[in-house]
Amino acid sequence: MLGPPGAGKGTQAERYATSRGIPKISTGDMLRQAAHDGTEIGLRAKDTIARGELMQDDVMIGIVRDRLAQDDAQQGFVLDGFPRTVAQAAALDDMMAVRGPLIVVEIVVEEAELVRRLSTRMVCERCGATAHGFGSGGKKALECRNCGGSLVQRSDDDDAVVRERLKIYQRQTKPLVDYYQARPTFRSVDGLQQPDRVAADLAAAIAAAGNGVGR
Repeated sequence: MLGPPGAGKGTQAERYATSRGIPKISTGDMLRQAAHDGTEIGLRAKDTIARGELMQDDVMIGIVRDRLAQDDAQQGFVLDGFPRTVAQAAALDDMMAVRGPLIVVEIVVEEAELVRRLSTRMVCERCGATAHGFGSGGKKALECRNCGGSLVQRSDDDDAVVRERLKIYQRQTKPLVDYYQARPTFRSVDGLQQPDRVAADLAAAIAAAGNGVGR
């Protein structure tokens, strides 16, 4: 799934993966977990994520290649957060050469809405679930609906970092649309709709793209 930060890729990827019984593979989640665990890659990722920047291509390609080789990904998977550069996309094509087809869906949301969503996004410190809106009780009063853990703002959802992330997306990640757009397995979905409508359009787009020929 392609789309800028705040487009809803994570939510929709999780919904689709769960409904199909395949893994959702989120490079962002893997890097944040590595940072929490204090691994070598995690420590490198922590500072990079906090600045709103992208991890180096070779690091991300290696992480994804290892993950796609695992047993649970052999019957299909949903990638969220990878590829983010054309170099990563080319590497993914190599990985998919004997697996295809690779279906690519872009979730489209205008920038003003992205800034609004990200500036009000909260995550659970305990289970990592995402929520939106601070509520009348303030940030500290919010609790996760899933597990009751505390909801906090992600470090990379600070207003200044959000705008930097969007600039980086436009500069480095948007060219992916040009890279994939001519393929019969590429589709776009309107991310400004209600989540259920986005999910339905996404499923229909993937089904239609699956009938495309080649990658």
